[in-house]
Amino acid sequence: MKIKKVLIANRGEIAVRLIRAARELGIETVAVFSDADRDAIHTRMADEAYYIGHSSPEESYLNIDKIINVAKTAGVQAIHPGYGFLSENPQFARKTVEKGIIFIGPPGDAMEKMGDKTYARRTAKEIGVPITPGMEEGTTDFKVFKDKAEEIDFPILIKAAMGGGGKGMRIVRDKGDLESAFNLASQEAKGAFGDATLFVEKYIEEPRHIEIQVVADNYGNVIHLGERECSIQRRHQKIIEESPSVIVDEALRNRMGEDACKITKASGYQNAGTVEFLVDKDMNYYFMEMNTRLQVEHPVTELVTGIDIVKEQFFIADGEPLRLKQEDIYQRGSAIEVRIYAEDPDRNFIPAPGLVKYLREPSGPGIRLDNGVYEGFEIPVNYDPLISKLIVWAETRELAVKKMIRALKEYKIVGIKTTTDYLREIMEDEKFQKGEINTHFLEHFKRNSAMEIPDEIVAIAALSDRLTERSKKVEGGGIKQSLWKVIGRKRALR
Repeated sequence: MKIKKVLIANRGEIAVRLIRAARELGIETVAVFSDADRDAIHTRMADEAYYIGHSSPEESYLNIDKIINVAKTAGVQAIHPGYGFLSENPQFARKTVEKGIIFIGPPGDAMEKMGDKTYARRTAKEIGVPITPGMEEGTTDFKVFKDKAEEIDFPILIKAAMGGGGKGMRIVRDKGDLESAFNLASQEAKGAFGDATLFVEKYIEEPRHIEIQVVADNYGNVIHLGERECSIQRRHQKIIEESPSVIVDEALRNRMGEDACKITKASGYQNAGTVEFLVDKDMNYYFMEMNTRLQVEHPVTELVTGIDIVKEQFFIADGEPLRLKQEDIYQRGSAIEVRIYAEDPDRNFIPAPGLVKYLREPSGPGIRLDNGVYEGFEIPVNYDPLISKLIVWAETRELAVKKMIRALKEYKIVGIKTTTDYLREIMEDEKFQKGEINTHFLEHFKRNSAMEIPDEIVAIAALSDRLTERSKKVEGGGIKQSLWKVIGRKRALR
């Protein structure tokens, strides 16, 4: 392998994930860190770590020149961008290659093309992949936008031509709301992506969000690794993903997979990527967009296919042809991922950074935790509040859901607010367990209003069990009982 040393241009759980994969391939790793991440896991784990600036992303993880200078100083052969930050920045990809460094991801040109959603829609339409009615060219002119919106009829969906993550997106059901929604979406798109260009497409009521993982080498070979169901979303952001989807049979999987590969080839794409579709109530599917990077939810595909997608990225970037053929790919069992955020669900999910005072991680057969924090780590205010991803695998979806509930109950983080209980309650919801979900599921989801156990009580119990290893005698019976069990009884009786 030509790649002997790689720089990880990211932080948190994805940086840890990439370091582990590289280490298993015998590749040395270089981390970069900001002021806020001097003591972060990725900084500690890497073979080398370089300071790149103050805590603000603009002065550190988004600073192309600083990162490439570190890469040259450290003598790396490649850079992996992870996801977020510079991962979908064509300029970063091009500049990396110009400096004689391998970029572990798609070429800058392919990234730029598919990052433009209107170009992607045109490409899909030209090769016969179904798209929703709407614009194939973006605009900043409200009159042009208004004419097209009225042509396809309401409800419509306003989307930013560049970027993603729900930024610049608005659902409009009434003509009278169109101009204000257009102006707000323009401002948001400009602020998030530096480009106010918008387009409109017909809004699909209560769709399911199904995406196809693709992998392409540098020689024109493309395969897909099946689908992921990503319909559980909050504010257009995925929070739960699973594979396979309960609605996708082999015939539909093959059709969507073939179309995903066609789009990948047509755009000149290389390395790992994801083609996203919406599926309506009548099982019609429509191309939505392509994500030109490794996805947050890639672990569920890895668990059901047995393929390490990150390692495949390294092999492809190193110049190797695809080591797999389409007939080698099959799905086994069911995998579910939940994203754990440092957010307060009781206060409209505001970020909740702070000191992790106590941490107990779930474990056992079929449980994977991609983690970016540790006990004693101060979660900074400067970055996305995603702190870890909990992924489970089981023989069936029903068993996977039960395993996830068990794992979420085991997962204890004291000192900050997290979404673990919120996610557990979703898992326990009857409709979720039946697979009756769509992208509006959380709009109708009602939380359990029962009071949660205060962090202070959890911390006292944890410290008592771990530090003193003493037990409490239950009055009258002489039975030794852990404080964890006392808390468990309180939870059951609340």
